[in-house]
Amino acid sequence: MRSSLSLVAAIALALSSIASAATPPETRIPDAAFAHAGPLRDAALKDRTSWQVLESLTTEVGPRLAGSEADARAVRWAEAKFKALGYDKVWLQPVTFPKWVRRSESAAVVGDHAQPLTLTALGGSPAGTVEAEVVRFADLAALEAAPAGSLAGKIAFVDYRMERARDGSGYGPGSRVRSRGPSAAIRAGAAAFVMRSAGTDSHRNPHTGITRFDDGLAPIPSAALSVPDAEQLARLVALDKPIRMRVALDCGWDGTATSHNVIGEVTGSHRTLRNEVVVIGGHLDSWDLGTGAVDDGAGVAITMGAGHLIAKLPKAQRPARTIRVIAFANEEQGLYGGKAYADAHKPDVAKHQLVAESDFGAGRIYAFNTGAAPHATTAAARIAEALKPLGIEPMAKGGPGPDVGPIAALGAAWAWLGQDGTDYFDLHHTPDDTLDKVDPAALAQNTAAYATFAYLAASAEGGFGSAPKAETTKP
Repeated sequence: MRSSLSLVAAIALALSSIASAATPPETRIPDAAFAHAGPLRDAALKDRTSWQVLESLTTEVGPRLAGSEADARAVRWAEAKFKALGYDKVWLQPVTFPKWVRRSESAAVVGDHAQPLTLTALGGSPAGTVEAEVVRFADLAALEAAPAGSLAGKIAFVDYRMERARDGSGYGPGSRVRSRGPSAAIRAGAAAFVMRSAGTDSHRNPHTGITRFDDGLAPIPSAALSVPDAEQLARLVALDKPIRMRVALDCGWDGTATSHNVIGEVTGSHRTLRNEVVVIGGHLDSWDLGTGAVDDGAGVAITMGAGHLIAKLPKAQRPARTIRVIAFANEEQGLYGGKAYADAHKPDVAKHQLVAESDFGAGRIYAFNTGAAPHATTAAARIAEALKPLGIEPMAKGGPGPDVGPIAALGAAWAWLGQDGTDYFDLHHTPDDTLDKVDPAALAQNTAAYATFAYLAASAEGGFGSAPKAETTKP
């Protein structure tokens, strides 16, 4: 009996040891790193590097449509800028994708109420000229309910109004009109598709953005009207007489192009931990209507500036892990840069301490959260504490940014620094996305937040839970 009890005790002890070994020790932020983070944060608030980077990108390169000559210039610009800012290592990762081009576009009401309309082709739209009667739908659901053939030879017009929100939550329904509307219009027999722009402004600036056509459907010319023009067209349709519109788009796919993720690193100080990375970044490409200051030159500038400030620290204060800043290629047309990065780094997901992306303009950051594992709760709370003087509070919301989303899906732990996007969709994908819309003080606050976050995450004793996710096989 005594031997049986001893065996049971031994088994229990062994199981307890296994469970203990499977639970990582609590991750902590060292006191010394926390003490250094305050001066780093305060210096960033006074530093103009991010503003100078953004001014340089939007002035010297301008619009950067993926696959264009300007996109290639932006890659060369980013490579040179990383080096000039003192990054220890800079390299390019090729990213290949289909190339879409815009040449010209116009629209007008024809007939008794003839007048021009301001619109822009949606990315992915084919070329074509269509003159036909307009049929208005209040939202996407109404268009999707239209019977097959009911729009034969007509132009489908979705007049959905996007709602303004600090966290940008109104964009989901608005962008679904853009992504799903053209295919719904085709199924109903339409010859062309137009929509009220997915935006919250009242200016005569149409919002572009990528659209898709479902497999097996022949694409049709698809475009977005500026908000005032959509409202004008809605009033004309309400006159209860047929309204005809002419849409002329010269655009379309033109082979393939290769751009690059441009990557800069500030090497960590620890001989072993320097092989682990904290990833921050933004996307280098933009749409072609504005100069891409808000989307996403600001994100590139914020994260480049943050890494630069960490690189300037005395060697004794450098974080243990490496800070990796990525200017991602072609986010706008399908997250191509983010997917390429994730594919290349799938074997070393666990070496990604935390990943975060700035791709929501340059409004002040007001919230912080992370999807870190429970054993990193204390460390995440201490990062939040360091961010609090910037007006940033911990919030149980958010998620990984678009381009770090693919590697987060593979198991990398993410962080979210939530920006105030109340006005973001006034400018998003429009000709009005220009440098003058960015507040230098807000840009500096963003840089301070990213520098503080990245520094502390890279200095942590322990990890945040990055680990490869088990692959699921479909039956």
